[in-house]
Amino acid sequence: MPQMPVALTIGGSDPSGGAGIQADLKTFHQFGVYGEAVIALLTVQNSVRVSRVEVMDAELVVEQIAAVMEDIPPDAAKTGALGSPEVVEAVARAVANFEFPLVVDPVMVSTQGRELLSPAAIQALRELLLPRATLVMPNIPEAEIFTGIKICSLDDVRRAACLIRSMGPRAVLIKGGHLKTEPTDVLFDGAGYREFPAARIATPHTHGTGCTYSAAVTAGLAVGLPLPEAVARAKRFVHEAIRGNPGLGHGRGPVNHHAEVS
Repeated sequence: MPQMPVALTIGGSDPSGGAGIQADLKTFHQFGVYGEAVIALLTVQNSVRVSRVEVMDAELVVEQIAAVMEDIPPDAAKTGALGSPEVVEAVARAVANFEFPLVVDPVMVSTQGRELLSPAAIQALRELLLPRATLVMPNIPEAEIFTGIKICSLDDVRRAACLIRSMGPRAVLIKGGHLKTEPTDVLFDGAGYREFPAARIATPHTHGTGCTYSAAVTAGLAVGLPLPEAVARAKRFVHEAIRGNPGLGHGRGPVNHHAEVS
C-alpha cells in the first residue's frame, strides 16, 4: 500500500480543542494526512479565557522533535505557539535540517487576547525561524509587528508581505481577516502576488482559525500540492469551517473541523 502522507505540528495545547495542536491534528485528519504533534507549551483556556500558559523546557521540545524524526519523519511541518525565546531558538536549530516544507504560523496573541510571545521571543522568531520557513502566515497585527508599518489596505498588505519576505522565508501569506474590507489574503513568493478573497462571515465563532488555516496549508504541502494550490484549498476549507461552526462555548467558539475539503 502507498505510504500515508505525514504532517507534524510543533505548538501549544488547547484543552478546549478549538486551537493549537488539537485543531491542527483534527485538520490533518480531515485532509487525509497522518498527524504528529510536539508540544511546546500548555495552556489553560476555553472559548472565553486563557488563564495560564506554561512553556515547555526547550530541551524537552527538541527531544520530542528528534523522536518523531528518527521514526516517522513528516512530509511537511508547521509551527504554532512556541512561547519563549529559548524554545524558538531550539526549534530553529532543530528545523535547520528539515528537507520538507515548513509553515510558520507566528502565534503571538490568543483569540481571547492573551500574549503568547514576549518581545524577545518575537525577535528570535523573526531572526532565526523565519529564514527557515517555506511559508510564514502572519495575520495583520502580526505583520505590523514584524514590519513596523500600519496596515489598512491591500496595498499595505502587499508592501508588508514584501518586507517580511526580505527577512528570509521563501513565501509570505498575510491573512486579511483584520481588514475593514472583505478578508482578502495575499501570498507573495518573490515572483508575484496572488490574492485569495472571501466573503466575510458574521459570527463570533472563529477560535482557532489561524491554527486551522496553517494546518490545512501544511496538509496540502504534505500531499505534494504546489504552494498556491495548497493555500487555495486551505482557504476554501477554513471559509466553510467558519460558516459551519458548531456554535459551541460561551465565548468565541471553535470552527467546524468536519467541514468538507474541496
